[in-house]
Amino acid sequence: MKLLPSPKQATDQKPTKDTEGLRKRLPKFSRKLFVYCAIALATLTLVVWAFRPAPIPVDTGRVTRGELRVTVNAEGKTRVRDRFVVSAPVDGRLARIELDAGDKVEQGTLVARIDPLPLTASVKEALARLAEWQAQREGVATQRPKQATLEQAQKRIQAALAAQRQAEARVAQAQAALAQARRDSQRAQELQAAGVIPRKDREIAELNETTKAKELEAAKLEAKSATAEVQVAQAALTVLQQQQSDPDYLLKVYDARIASVEAELSKLKDEAARTDIRSPVRGQVLRILQKSAQYVTSGTPLLEIGDVSKLELVIDVLSSDAVKIQPGDTILIDRGSDTQPILAKVRLVEPSAFTKVSALGVEEQRVNVIGDFVDTPHSFGDAYRVDVQIVIWDSKNLLKIPLSSLFRCDRSWCTFVVKDGKAARRLVEIGQRSDFEAEIRQGLKEGEVVILHPSEQINDGSRVTFR
Repeated sequence: MKLLPSPKQATDQKPTKDTEGLRKRLPKFSRKLFVYCAIALATLTLVVWAFRPAPIPVDTGRVTRGELRVTVNAEGKTRVRDRFVVSAPVDGRLARIELDAGDKVEQGTLVARIDPLPLTASVKEALARLAEWQAQREGVATQRPKQATLEQAQKRIQAALAAQRQAEARVAQAQAALAQARRDSQRAQELQAAGVIPRKDREIAELNETTKAKELEAAKLEAKSATAEVQVAQAALTVLQQQQSDPDYLLKVYDARIASVEAELSKLKDEAARTDIRSPVRGQVLRILQKSAQYVTSGTPLLEIGDVSKLELVIDVLSSDAVKIQPGDTILIDRGSDTQPILAKVRLVEPSAFTKVSALGVEEQRVNVIGDFVDTPHSFGDAYRVDVQIVIWDSKNLLKIPLSSLFRCDRSWCTFVVKDGKAARRLVEIGQRSDFEAEIRQGLKEGEVVILHPSEQINDGSRVTFR
């Protein structure tokens, strides 16, 4: 067995010829040269490190799964659903209103009073005019013919008729006498021609015939006069009868005037009764419009009354947003704290828009959206300003990312995903969007990290670091 030399022995051995040749061929490194090389290497490392791009600090978010709400954010105000403006029903001096805003009133409570003295004077004047027209109506009867005058006219007609009958009888008698006289005259002519009687007798018979003829004419004239008298008496009765009905038109005139005054009197009495102004409903006094005593005219608003437990929301939104809102949509009312928002429902989207000038001086077409509270809020009153969110779309379980991580690339949407410390641009397909989040339909997976608010410095493959 061959023993190996110890280390000490190895060092004590003298170099051989081969060893000396090897040393001559290798370069000789002094300590100074070694220091220079180290400095050069360190300098090169620092230069490379200095010119190497530093990672870009970024804010990040995650792709999560959860609820997404698409809302229309707007300002609104509360409004009493049934507001009653109590106005002065008549002209007069208003007494000072003792109620204050916020006071509760019941239906029929006296809320204001107007001095009724001017109305009382008007009522007395109307009563006087009514009595005057009634008296004049009763005086119409004095303008009619008396009953005795009518009876006298009727008796005159009867007397004229009797005289007419007598005259007709005398005409008939005269006609008979004339006929007999004509026969006697004819007979006398025949006898005288025969020589039986003298000529004198014939002449007497002819004279008698002439006399009877004249008597008949007189009787006819008398009968005609009697007939005319009857006609005159009948005409007089007709005139009296017409005079009896002539004042009837005056009755209608006075009846119309009396009815007019009675209507005016009824109105005045009603107005006099309405000088005590009472609350039409049960509720609270919202505003006092005329507090001090003063003269007011009919129709002057005095105070507003309403039930603040029955409120509704009036929200004005842009007309472009109004087309997305439907009756029944949920309304979230922010109370400015960590408590749950107050819920309401859309009852009506008004069909007519109106023009409103924005704070920037731009004319906008806006539409009022009317909402009903689900639960009556005890902390709200009339005309309170509120910030609301009208939910137009909602889903409970979907993939979503912060809206600030999206940017446009051509006509599509993209985002940067952080993977192994580098940014990777990813083409995504989005769906519904809210003010802070967007639905991801394709391109990302749950749990991936995305860059928020990507700047122009970030490109595909850029090194990034979390802030």
